[in-house]
Amino acid sequence: MIELKNPRGTLDYLPQQQKIRQDIIRKLEDVFEKFGYQPLETPILCHFELLASKYAGGAEILKEVYTLYDQGNRQLGLRYDLTVPFSKVVGLNPDLRMPFKRYEIGKVFRDGPVKTGRNREFTQCDVDVVGVSSMLAEAEYFAITSEVFKKFGLETYITYNNRKLLSGLVKASEIDVDIASSVILSIDKYEKIGKDGVFEELNEKGIAKESAEKLFSFIEMDPKALLQYLSENPINDQIDEGIQELNELNSYIEAANLDDYVRFSPFLARGLEIYTGTIWEVFLIDGSITSSLGGGGRYDKIIGGFLESDIEYPPVGMSFGLDVIYEALKMKGQAEYGVPAQIYIIPMGTEKECFNLATMLRELGFNVDMEMTKRRLKKALDYANKLDIPYVIVIGDNELKEKKFKIKRMADGKENVIDFDKIEDDLREAIQ
Repeated sequence: MIELKNPRGTLDYLPQQQKIRQDIIRKLEDVFEKFGYQPLETPILCHFELLASKYAGGAEILKEVYTLYDQGNRQLGLRYDLTVPFSKVVGLNPDLRMPFKRYEIGKVFRDGPVKTGRNREFTQCDVDVVGVSSMLAEAEYFAITSEVFKKFGLETYITYNNRKLLSGLVKASEIDVDIASSVILSIDKYEKIGKDGVFEELNEKGIAKESAEKLFSFIEMDPKALLQYLSENPINDQIDEGIQELNELNSYIEAANLDDYVRFSPFLARGLEIYTGTIWEVFLIDGSITSSLGGGGRYDKIIGGFLESDIEYPPVGMSFGLDVIYEALKMKGQAEYGVPAQIYIIPMGTEKECFNLATMLRELGFNVDMEMTKRRLKKALDYANKLDIPYVIVIGDNELKEKKFKIKRMADGKENVIDFDKIEDDLREAIQ
């Protein structure tokens, strides 16, 4: 006998859960479209060479790719994010009008560690724009993020940095450029494993103690003081470019009154190697969930790299984590299921007439379910009650003869008489 179970890191979402998830998706879509973004859908299956490209997610994420072969022995992979497929779409459609703003909500797969809010199959809610080199794009995402979490009633903040600045600080610490990306991945763990943990990793990578200490002298400086110091003393071109971009972004943050919502963090790196400029993540203020609820960044090299073109395709985007947002709402008691239907019709030997009535009510805009198992009235009423369906209609021969029926409000037992000839008006008056 087959043991019925899900693969580790995957979940079934029953109606009580899925309705909440769909509500989250609808609210996200409402905000995305409010800012002018359009829907897009891409395949889950990708050519492995696309996912493994040096312009994609990098060596670390490649360890988590689910791979397979088709019947033609072509190596494929399940997408690990929605950014690489989006970049492919831009590359395949050179006639897209720029800037091109899109959102996509879909399943992605990573064979990585499993913890609260992080599974191996999960849904990403991505929103990206390509064709904007100004920091206005990043500022718009900060505004989108603020509006999204206000809709959810979750208190969050954005922590942000710039990869050019971070790479420049690594270079200024006299660390070999060939291992800069690996060093940045260690720095990104600062809040999780602390200074000692990062020092140990850097030591294992052969970084001299003096270089590590110099690097920490930068990233442990007061963030505002660090920006001021580097603005006045640009050590190298990367730092200079990073500071200029941060200053531009900060001016837009101030203009949008988002100063209290964001925190500059000089050790934030984000794991993926695709990012070239601004990077950010979103966290709960109370820290009840340590995973980020979303994050994003600028990735200017990936599309031109895929196309082997000198034409610039400056993209910026972010992803909202549906599963971790769901967990946050559930923990705070803000995940409301709702009801499966407004009205439950119970036929008493009048199935055809009740089926006709249900059809009519649905056409009038009501959400209607109907008893179809011929169980006794008491059990049918108990079923509707347990599903929290607020109104019940019972139809027997007497109701058909009199061309009237009663609709019962389950919460208090109140009944209203509905005339078949005035069904729409009477029902709307009864269901307030």
